Amino acid sequence: MKCLAIADLFINKAMMDAGLNALRDKGIDVEVREWSHDSIEKLQEDNLRVEQEGAEAVTLPAALLEGADDFEILITQFAPVNTAVLDKLPKLKYIGVLRGGVENVNQQVALARGIEVMNTPGRNARSVAEFTVGMMLAEMRNIARSHDALRDKFWRKDSPNHQAIPELSGKVVGLVGLGHIAQLVAGFLSAFGTEIIFYDKYVSGHERYEKVDTLDELVTRADVVSLHARMTPETENLINAHHFGLMKSSAIIVNTARSGLINERDLIDALQTGKIMGAALDTFDDEPLPDDSAFYLLNNVTITPHIAGSTLDAFSNSPKLFAEILLKKLS
Repeated sequence: MKCLAIADLFINKAMMDAGLNALRDKGIDVEVREWSHDSIEKLQEDNLRVEQEGAEAVTLPAALLEGADDFEILITQFAPVNTAVLDKLPKLKYIGVLRGGVENVNQQVALARGIEVMNTPGRNARSVAEFTVGMMLAEMRNIARSHDALRDKFWRKDSPNHQAIPELSGKVVGLVGLGHIAQLVAGFLSAFGTEIIFYDKYVSGHERYEKVDTLDELVTRADVVSLHARMTPETENLINAHHFGLMKSSAIIVNTARSGLINERDLIDALQTGKIMGAALDTFDDEPLPDDSAFYLLNNVTITPHIAGSTLDAFSNSPKLFAEILLKKLS
């Protein structure tokens, strides 16, 4: 079998080559080509367009697919696999995406042509889980705000929660979704002595963590609400003004998953009016954040530029992990 792997600035050619050696060891002919961008920012712009508008929104350079008519396997991280790409790969049987989601593949066209689309579940789960706990601490303990103030030579002691700065110990953390990332977060938080509750209609229960019956109950009880659900039409605006009205005024919300899980306008209103104490966010409806974003003016939010899953370990391990998945499929 022949495999075409498309590298990028995050999983570069060397990483892809090394990570797919297991395929070569099994007799699969692997060729790695690189989807070039002038900068990480340019790659992120293309990636964001694909996530928001679908695989057909971005066109790959023609040279990337020259002489590709005999490949049966295509492996990519961010490169869009759209109708034009599939037309260049008439013998294709498998598409491997080196991420948990497969938003960059036109799945309808792939399915119609009998091509199996495979993902790489859990490839950056630890990265996101570690980052999530860090965001909780950053917002609750004013780490980012204090750093910014001190960089401006201001010895800041006050903060939105300065009269009641909490510890994680003894607090209730509510996880919306109990997939791989959420379970890692829960495990990390056990060292802090937190109480974990979760809401996930697709999980019947858990031996260590309490399942609640409704999202309303979770947000009412939690001191920290952390989002870990997948983005689907069903989960769009999952958290909105109704839920902010139920949350404790001392509570914070953390989102390192997808921005669409929260109604962003309702969140901003809840932060501006003090309905909740704060938020820690790594994803936004508009990325990069526009210059007039209300988030820049809020002093009770910790914001980061969609970097929760971006670690060297996550990127370098992804091809290795997918190679194992594919070989198991082919065996």
